[in-house]
Parts: sequence; C-alpha cells; structure tokens
Amino acid sequence: MLDAVRNAFKLPDLRRKILFTFFMLVIFRLAAHIPVPGVDLARLRSLFQSEEGQLLGFLNLLSGGAMENFSVVAMGVYPYITASIIMQLVVPLVPALEEISKEGEAGRQRINRYTELITIPLAALNALGQATLLNQRGVLPEFGLLTNTLPTLSIIITLTAGTIFSMWLGELITEQGIGQGISIIIFGGIVAGIPQNVGQLIASNPLALIVLIVLGIVTVAGIVFIQEGHRRIPVQYGKRIRGMRMYGGQTTHIPLRVNSAGMIPLIFASSFLIFPGVIASYFIAAPNEIVANIARSIYDVFNSAGVVYWLLYFIMVVGFTYFYTDVIFRQQNLPEALQRQGGFIPGIRPGKRTEDYLNGVLQRITLVGALFLGGVAILPFFAQTITNVQTLLITSTGLLIVVGVVLDTMKQLEAQLLMRHYEGFIK
Repeated sequence: MLDAVRNAFKLPDLRRKILFTFFMLVIFRLAAHIPVPGVDLARLRSLFQSEEGQLLGFLNLLSGGAMENFSVVAMGVYPYITASIIMQLVVPLVPALEEISKEGEAGRQRINRYTELITIPLAALNALGQATLLNQRGVLPEFGLLTNTLPTLSIIITLTAGTIFSMWLGELITEQGIGQGISIIIFGGIVAGIPQNVGQLIASNPLALIVLIVLGIVTVAGIVFIQEGHRRIPVQYGKRIRGMRMYGGQTTHIPLRVNSAGMIPLIFASSFLIFPGVIASYFIAAPNEIVANIARSIYDVFNSAGVVYWLLYFIMVVGFTYFYTDVIFRQQNLPEALQRQGGFIPGIRPGKRTEDYLNGVLQRITLVGALFLGGVAILPFFAQTITNVQTLLITSTGLLIVVGVVLDTMKQLEAQLLMRHYEGFIK
C-alpha cells in the first residue's frame, strides 16, 4: 500500500491529478465556512443539537458538511443528486429519453446536460424550503419573500449559485483529478467532521470511543465484502463466419453485484422518513387541538429515533434496495443486449427465458445486499444503545459513502499504476 502511494507520487501526471483533487477539496472546504449573510450561527448550532438536528444532520451529510454553517454552498451537490435520481427513474418511462440514452457517449452527455438543467430549479426550490425552515426557527430572521424581498432573493440566488459552483468543482475533479468528483466532495465533508467527533468522545467517554472504533472497523469490513461481492453468470458466444474469418465462440461471464443500488436506498429512505416529521412540525402549533395532537404524535414518531422509527427505516431501506436494483437492471437491458450480440447463457434459451433467469438470480442475491444495507442503516441505533452516546464518529450512510468512494478511487489509482507496470493498491 505504502509502496503504491510512493509510486503514484513518482509519476508526474498522476501526482498532478492527486494534488489537483486535494486542491479542489480545499477550495470547497473554504467555501463551506463562508456563511450566508444574515444567518444567526449561534441559533443554528443550538438547532443542530435539538430534536430537529436529525433533518439538519442528513442535509449536512449530503452537503459535504457545509450545512452546519449554512454557508454559500450549504446545499452542496444534493440537488444534482436528486436530479440524477429523477432522470434515472424517468428515462425508462419516456421513449424519447430512452432512445437518447442508447446513443452511446453522445447520448450520455445529453442526458447529463438535461440533469444539470433540472438541477437549477431544484436548487432554487431547495434553497427556498431550507431558508423558510430556518427562518421559522429564528436562524434567518431577515428572510421573507413579502417583507424582505431583496435579501430573500439574494439568499436564494446565493445558495443556488453555491450548488452550481459545487457541481463545477465536482466536474473538474472527475475530468482532471482522481475519482468521481461529486462523491469526492461529499466524502471530504464527511471526513472533515470526524476529528471533532473524536475530540468530543475523548473528553466525554473514551470507552465509548473504543467501542465505536471497533464497531466501525467491523462495519467497514462488511461493507467492503458486500460491495465487492457479485455472482458470475456464464455466457457463451456462438461462432459466426464472415467472409473467410470466424468470429465468436468465446466464453465470458456477467457479474451481477450483490448490492447494485449502492447508497441510494439509504438516501431514499432517509428522505421519506424525514418528510412526515417536517410536515407535522408546521401543524404542531395549529389552533385546532385535534390537528395539533395528531401532528405532535407524527412528529414524535419520526423525530424521536425510537424503535418504531428504526424499524420503519430498516423496512424502507430493504424495499428501496429492491426497487432501485430493478430500475438499474431494466435500464441495462442485458437479455436483449446478449441476444443482439449472439450471446446466451448455457442451458437457458435466449429472450424471455434469459430475462426470467437473470431476474430470479438478481432477486436472490439482492436479498443479501438489501438485508445488509438495512443492517447498516439501523447500526446507529445499536451503537447508541451500547455506548449510551448520541455523538457517533460517522453515520451509517456516511460510512457507506466513505468506503464506496475510497474503493472507487483506489481502483482508479490501481488502473493508472498497472498501465505503468507498478504494483497496484488492490491485490
């Protein structure tokens, strides 16, 4: 590992990419400490420590740690993530977009352009929603479309521009650095908060810190094992004669991943579970006592982080894992691609039989990935129960993101080193 790192820095072009990635991360972290004008930072920090800190903590995770200061990049890249998810769900449903997605690299660039265009109005709506929520909690006292129009518009424009700036940094990292830029930015924000959490635990409960470290190591090992796990489906290509040459006849395999959905199910489930509590919070102070009591009950269920909440979280993560895996598999359209290229699975007839066979295998191996993701999702509940502390080193979603980003980045570095005949990171 250390030899590979030294070899990576010996190569001028690879060293430049690594340093460029670090430089872009430094720029983002500097921007994350520039607060939006008019924000009450003391009130914001107390809000993070209140019961509503769960929602803010989730937003802070996706913003790369910029939400805790309500900085100019407070929304980070998650409006772009939302737009990407929407496009992935819409492309199979709209024939015109599906045809564009099949046009190779040019089609992929057009889909990416549509995603970026959708991101702008989504970012503006998210900025309006977040600022309104914080205004109701006293964090942005000057915000108000009717009372303070110009300050309000400046905040919305600033936050929207911060999202576009974050996307631009991510694209620069992808093109000129190492790793996937959007993921790297989120990764940097998550890792940046670990030293502060470690310091708090050392001062308050050193034994809990040891337990959390051991639990984190075991979880990381499990994430790596599941993320890299796949089922190999053998594929045989028939021989074809064109002119005086014979083509095909080779044997290969299709790797079906145990967890094809990645971290998306946790983001989906977290968003859906946070939404009812946010809506209920607006009706807690309603003049109608019945409405107020119902709202308070819903708010308590979805914000108390009790057994009911974590059980719902587990069920929704498992369900969304199956849902998103099915969406990804349908987009790949493997049975049709195999039949078009003259490939077949030994013992399985092409067409509908192949599709049913692949679906069956995928459903079985996805069960393992779904249950594992559900277990990772509710890991904070067990960690807090065992250690009796509320401050974790890193959330389960954050841990999954960190491990995924590290694995992808290491693979890219390994590919660069192997092209130059150096020993890679992964053996």
